[in-house]
Amino acid sequence: MNDQKVAIVTGGSSGIGKATAIALAKQGVTTAIAARRVKEGEETVRLVKEAGGNGLFVKTDVANEADVRSLVEYTVKTYGRLDYAFNNAGIEEIMTPFLDQTTEKFDQIMNINVKGVWLSMKYEIPEMIRTGGGAIVNNSSVAGIMGFPQMAIYIASKHAVLGLTKSAALEYAKSGIRINAIAPGGVETEMADRVNENTPQWLETLTSMHPIGRIADPEEIANAVVWLLSEKASFVLGHTLIVDGGVVSR
Repeated sequence: MNDQKVAIVTGGSSGIGKATAIALAKQGVTTAIAARRVKEGEETVRLVKEAGGNGLFVKTDVANEADVRSLVEYTVKTYGRLDYAFNNAGIEEIMTPFLDQTTEKFDQIMNINVKGVWLSMKYEIPEMIRTGGGAIVNNSSVAGIMGFPQMAIYIASKHAVLGLTKSAALEYAKSGIRINAIAPGGVETEMADRVNENTPQWLETLTSMHPIGRIADPEEIANAVVWLLSEKASFVLGHTLIVDGGVVSR
């Protein structure tokens, strides 16, 4: 990775996205940070520059096709190319009994977590083809591999991300684009805090599921994303990298 390379990170205003943008900056990668929250997104840009990188913020709702198209077009217009993408934007589901889950919540979660990843790849891939290849990582979850009661819609959305990842990886392998997914376990993020607010003891329960005895720092997931994007992972394609402190093995 070097300063000629350009990345897009969606959901870059907090958590894993923010940590990944900073980790890429330390590798000399220029990063376009996309998110809905302007103040927080601009703070990520400040931290990226502090880490020695360069970048910009683009206000983006990944469920909106025009927004995603604009994000990719503006990034390429500004920096001339697109080499990497971390399609990370997603929302959680507050634990709700299956029969009480609503159509509105289903549509909201699927639009951001699944359609958002699909739209991002739809506009990122042509730009990578134009410059001879690239690498994409989509953020799934251990929720993409296992089930969990009272979170069926979120679980389904993260399973869907893996289906999109594998299918796109096969289709664009010969175009020089490596597409993979990351499946984090519990991570110390605002998202985890929000679930905990609505479901007391959630973080305690979540932590107890991890054989390692704790949940992850966002930086630990970011390091895995940076590796998957890098040439060190040059033969890794269509893969789901589980970074979960042992949850799935249990």
